[in-house]
Amino acid sequence: MEPELSHAVADRVATVVIRNPAKRNAMTAAMWRALPPLLAELAADPEVRALVLTGEGGTFCAGADISTLRGSPAEAQGLAVAAEEALAAFPKPTLAAVKGHCVGGGAQLAAACDLRLAEEGALFGVTPARLGIVYPASSTRRLVSLVGPATAKYLLFSAELIGTDRALRTGLVDEVLPAGELDKRIAALTATLATRSLLTQAAAKDYADGRTDRDTHWTTQTLASPDTEEGVTAFLERREPRFTWSVPTSG
Repeated sequence: MEPELSHAVADRVATVVIRNPAKRNAMTAAMWRALPPLLAELAADPEVRALVLTGEGGTFCAGADISTLRGSPAEAQGLAVAAEEALAAFPKPTLAAVKGHCVGGGAQLAAACDLRLAEEGALFGVTPARLGIVYPASSTRRLVSLVGPATAKYLLFSAELIGTDRALRTGLVDEVLPAGELDKRIAALTATLATRSLLTQAAAKDYADGRTDRDTHWTTQTLASPDTEEGVTAFLERREPRFTWSVPTSG
């Protein structure tokens, strides 16, 4: 099987699968390049209400394919950062479903998701110190925002792998599931997210990510959207709301 990113959309949830089983789902240059346009396509699809990123089989992603670093490490890192930033900017809820190793560039991708759920036994590592690479500034800041400066320094200084107990305790993951339960939990959570107001979710995502340039945008969107009236009416009528706001094509 050639390394690739595959995707499918079902029940209003897009699932993107990292596939490179010969190298524990390491990301090749072509895969890094393919991710931003794929995300743009899924962001523009009104049927997609949430996105799950996962790996083929029992591994999430072992990082970047090291062979891609031999030519131009700076170029390879630039591709990874562009993919990471595209994932972080995806305007709908994103979830990383982690089994096995989530290391290096894989950890970058997981950190760029809104939520991270892991199966017991998963291992996490941020490993540029093993290769003499300076971790990107944006990636470092995102890691610090998740786990705090002390844990971020530990991960970056040591390049050691940590298990799900420590990952949960430090905030690197949001939930840890027993073996065999991760897919079920992801399906249940995304089904819930798909019923909620995307207007609320998208605005909350901007604000939680620290954007200070979107206040007027979200005020305008709220005034023009029927979601608030629908939500209140549905609550009073004791029925499930039917939210209709979608991401504007202009962002």
